Amino acid sequence: MNKQLRTLLADPRLTDKLRVLANGAPGSALVSHTLDLGTACEDWLAYLPANASYWYRAQPALSEFRLGIGHALHVSSDGPQRFAALANAYAGLSHDWRHDGQALAFCGFAFDAQTSNNELPAALLAVPSILLESINGRCRMTLSSTVDHLGEAPGHWAQLLNQSASIETAQGFSEADRTLAERAWVARVNAAKRDISQGRIDKVVLARSRKLLADAPISARQLLETLSEQQPDACIYAFRQGGSTFLGATPERLIHLAGRQIESDALAGTAWPGSGDLAGSKNQHEQSLVVQAIMQALEPLCVLPPSAMPVEVHAAGQLTHLRSRITGQVLNGVSLFDLIRALHPTPAVGGYPTSAALNWLAEHNEQRSGWYSGGIGMLDGEGNGEFSVALRSALIQGKTIELHAGAGIVADSDPWQELAETNAKLGTLLDALHKNRNQSQRKEQ
Repeated sequence: MNKQLRTLLADPRLTDKLRVLANGAPGSALVSHTLDLGTACEDWLAYLPANASYWYRAQPALSEFRLGIGHALHVSSDGPQRFAALANAYAGLSHDWRHDGQALAFCGFAFDAQTSNNELPAALLAVPSILLESINGRCRMTLSSTVDHLGEAPGHWAQLLNQSASIETAQGFSEADRTLAERAWVARVNAAKRDISQGRIDKVVLARSRKLLADAPISARQLLETLSEQQPDACIYAFRQGGSTFLGATPERLIHLAGRQIESDALAGTAWPGSGDLAGSKNQHEQSLVVQAIMQALEPLCVLPPSAMPVEVHAAGQLTHLRSRITGQVLNGVSLFDLIRALHPTPAVGGYPTSAALNWLAEHNEQRSGWYSGGIGMLDGEGNGEFSVALRSALIQGKTIELHAGAGIVADSDPWQELAETNAKLGTLLDALHKNRNQSQRKEQ
C-alpha cells in the first residue's frame, strides 16, 4: 500500500487536479482531493508518523479506521467560549473549502475550559494534511492543503508518509507507592458523600490517575493495536502533538449528528468480574441521573423532547455498564458544536446538578490531565459528525505514561468499592501495557 501511495503522490496530474479545485479560491482556503485506493483491510497503524502530529480514530467492530497525519489547518481555543470559537472557525473554513470527496476535520477538547498544556489545548480543531480511511474494506486517501501552499504540498505529503514510528516499546515499568494516594482519594469520596447527604449535590465524578515510568519510550502503535484486539466494540482513539500522545478506548458516545437526527449515550454504572450486581440500586440511580440530565440538555435544541431507549447492558472489555440511547431531531440551525456545548460535561464525567458538581470539583482541586473526560471526534464539511467521551485514556510523554479513570459518587457509594471500580477501569490500559511487554519479551527470546 505504501508504494501505491507514493506513486499517487508522484503523479504530475495530481497538481493539476488540485489547481482546478483551487481556481478562484482565496489563498487561505482549504483544498482537499480524495483518491480511491481500492479494497483492503487497513487499520493504518503502520503509518503512524515518528514526528508529525496525527489523529487516529477506529471502530473495529464496524470496520472503520481513520488516520489523519499532519495539519493542513488547525485552530485552538480556551476559556468559556471555546466551543463557540471553534464553531465560528469551522464555519469560516467550510465556506471556502474546496473538496471533491468527504473531507473531515478532527476535534478534541479537555474537561476544563482552561488548561496549561499547550500541546493539548482546551479545544483544538484540525484538518489533516493526509487522511487515510478504511470503511468496510474500501480505502481512500484525502490530501489537503491551503491554496497558498499547494506548490510544495506534494513534497510535504510524501515526507509525512516516509517517517513511520518505531514499533519497539518498553518492557519494564516502575511506579511510586500509591497507598497514600489511594487513601487520599477514599477521603475525597467520603467528603463527597457528606456533601451529598447535606443536599449540596446528587452526584459527583472523582478522577484518579496512575503514573508509570518505563525503561524505554512507549509505543503508541502497539498499545492501539492491543486495545483494538481487546475492545473491538469500543472507539479506539489517539492524538499526538509535540511530545504528548493522548490515547484510549472509550465505550461512550457523546453525540452523533446526521442532518438533523441526533443520538447520544447515557452511560453509567459499572460492574466487573467479582464485583456487585450491575442492576443494583446504586448503579440504576447513577444511570438515571445521566439520562435525566442529557434529556434536559438536549430538549431546548430539539423539535420535540428527545426519546430514551430502554436501558441495556453494554460490554466494554472486562467491564459492563448500563446504557440508554437517546435520540431526537434538532431545530434548524443547531450545529454539532451547539450540541457539545449543551451536553459537556454530562453527569457521567462531572456530576449532577452540573453547576453544583463542577463547583465542588473546583473547590476540591480536581485535576485531569490531557483530554481525559473531555471529548474527541470528527466532523465533515456539512457539519455532520460524531464525538466520543474521552474515557479509559492515557497520556504518554516520552517514558512516562499517566493512566486515568473515574467513578461516580452518589449517596450510597462505598468508598473502597469505588476505589476498586477505578482500578478495574485503569486495568484497561494496564492490561494492554502488560500484553505489549510480554509480546516484546517473546520476540527477544
